[in-house]
Amino acid sequence: MWDTIGKSVFKDQRTLSFDYVPQRLVHREAQMKKLVMLYRPVVESNLSQNAVLTGSVGTGKTATAKRFCADLKDFAEKQQKAVDWVLVNCRQRNSESSAVLHVVNHFQPNFPDRGFSITEMLRILRKDLEKRKVHLVIVLDEADMLLKKAGPDIIYKLTRFGEEKVDGRDLVSLMLISQKNIFELLDASSTSTFKRTNVVEFGKYSSDELRDIVKTRAELAFHDGAIDDDAINLIAEVSSEWGDARFAIEILEKAGMLADEESTGRISVEHVRGAKAEAYSSITESKLAGLDRHQKLSLLGIARASRGKAYVTTGETESAYKVACEEYSEKPRAHTAFWGLLKDLDMLGVVSAKKSGPGISGKTTVITLLDIPAKVLEQRMRQMLKNEH
Repeated sequence: MWDTIGKSVFKDQRTLSFDYVPQRLVHREAQMKKLVMLYRPVVESNLSQNAVLTGSVGTGKTATAKRFCADLKDFAEKQQKAVDWVLVNCRQRNSESSAVLHVVNHFQPNFPDRGFSITEMLRILRKDLEKRKVHLVIVLDEADMLLKKAGPDIIYKLTRFGEEKVDGRDLVSLMLISQKNIFELLDASSTSTFKRTNVVEFGKYSSDELRDIVKTRAELAFHDGAIDDDAINLIAEVSSEWGDARFAIEILEKAGMLADEESTGRISVEHVRGAKAEAYSSITESKLAGLDRHQKLSLLGIARASRGKAYVTTGETESAYKVACEEYSEKPRAHTAFWGLLKDLDMLGVVSAKKSGPGISGKTTVITLLDIPAKVLEQRMRQMLKNEH
């Protein structure tokens, strides 16, 4: 059976995985440079530093954090300094104890997962850092998920812990990654340690930038000549609506798998179209999975208001949201908070919220569904809200 399978288009499929971080990140040089400037005191002056990385899905926040931290560790080693880093996925570890335990596990993989308070775990972490004479950068990925569930106290504890000195050295630096405005979730004592000048912003990728990213990954993943230029251009075009590199790379991998299934030895635009249809569904589900209750109610209202329409106004959307809240026995958020919900959904890439153009009287914001039909979205939101009870 194996000899009937044609030669694979893949040279190294691992380079298309979510966890893979290239040696050089295309079109994130400015963000890397700002991080170098911010964290220079960690190596040069033994000081702690904190930063916030913010931007929508697929804009390279996590990949940039990983690449930067790995490079920082290597640079420090050349300066005969010890710097290490650990990334905490706060979607999976959204309680204080779970997040701190993951950090402790970095040095003690077999540390028990229960029976120790946060204060005790931080004391143990301190001993590990003292023993190794190392400065640790703690990266909290999707930090808003942790802050929403656990509150801001964990940030206060970690920043104060990081400023404790051993032999004149600070122990810990923080890096928070979030799609949302993290400052709304921090209290005054925590906000004071995160200067707003320490925010590194990640804008959505343009079509040209996505093309460069796809081309670079294709060179790593596929044999020479295994993908048409037209196929690369199409991937960039279909993913540019969201500026989402993760979506583009997922389409690239699926297109390669479809080419292998058909034993064509080359990836064409037809493989890209087939891959887009598959990726479309999975990427939409991943966006919807992390919504809170009022975001779901907002989307239910948007879906209902959008039936048969290309776009709806914020007024129409808010009215439909209030009806949905009444239906599910929830008190509607005030207008300003509702506007915040719309901004969150826009940043997630589920809807597009833009200023109205010609054909609409007055200046207002119009809402458009991006990648799921209104009828399907309404059914999905009703099901998700039902499953909460």
